[in-house]
Amino acid sequence: MTGTWINMGTVLMGGAAGWALGARVPARVREAATAGVGLATVVLGLRLALGTQNVLVLMLAVILGGALGSAVRLAARIERGSRRLEALFRGRPVVEGFLAASLLFCVGPLTVLGAIQDGLVGDWSLLAAKSILDGISALTLAAALGPGVLLSLLVILVYQGGLTLAAHLFASSLAGFSPDAPAVVELSAAGGVVVLALGIGLLKLRDIRAADFLPALLLAPLLSWLFRYLP
Repeated sequence: MTGTWINMGTVLMGGAAGWALGARVPARVREAATAGVGLATVVLGLRLALGTQNVLVLMLAVILGGALGSAVRLAARIERGSRRLEALFRGRPVVEGFLAASLLFCVGPLTVLGAIQDGLVGDWSLLAAKSILDGISALTLAAALGPGVLLSLLVILVYQGGLTLAAHLFASSLAGFSPDAPAVVELSAAGGVVVLALGIGLLKLRDIRAADFLPALLLAPLLSWLFRYLP
């Protein structure tokens, strides 16, 4: 898990520096930075979503995932849990920073491919390159959105580190793994839609609870696998 530890280190340093920097800049500058993060997030979300190879899979995953998330009040549960954490960060909001950072750092083929290569053959070069990008992003996000970005370290450890460990344990089954596999592509596309919803919320264009659509990340690869067996 060398690549994951490096990734967590750069996010920790970048996030801590951004948090310290954000507390020292005027409110109007933070608002402009938040708008910039929102615009960049929308662009990234569109780029990922447009990479889908099956629009029907993407539509079903997002619709069903959003319905499921709303039914179990996923966003509300995350918000309630975050209020307990805000006391640790002097009342600063953490939900937007946590979701934005977690999605940006963990959605995309580079995360999956890099983690699997690290687990299969110990090649963490892709994750090292990703770590540099994530560290810079963490600095920007934390300056604009606050300390919630640092909470994404847990997601990186569990998700990216979990993929590496799974690849190490099931090396024989993943020897022919390809980042162009339909399940990976549709996972990234569904993640792009969630990132897009988050960007729209940051720009205050519409109050979309992006967290309610998180189940789409599980449904997209599952539906992609099921569609392979349909006539």
